[in-house]
Amino acid sequence: MQEPMLTIYNQHTAACGRPPVLSNESPDLYIGYFENPYREQWIFTYDRLTRRATLRGGDTNWAKTHVVRDGSVEGLILGLEEAAWLRACCKAAGA
Repeated sequence: MQEPMLTIYNQHTAACGRPPVLSNESPDLYIGYFENPYREQWIFTYDRLTRRATLRGGDTNWAKTHVVRDGSVEGLILGLEEAAWLRACCKAAGA
């Protein structure tokens, strides 16, 4: 059955850009979502074919893609919970 299982609404202002539209129709794409108590949102993706892990966030402009290496993002400061979530996504995705 091809019905959406989860719908997430953007909590950021228009100044943060348009959020990405993602689908897990490909079995090779892992998608992770995180929202902290301040309603800051993050989306992690891992493409198992290319082995590319990325992170996008409303606070850093949805259009900007941050490359994830070894469970972290160079030049991006994440809170403790955000960093723990990112490491968990990498492990779950097989990154």
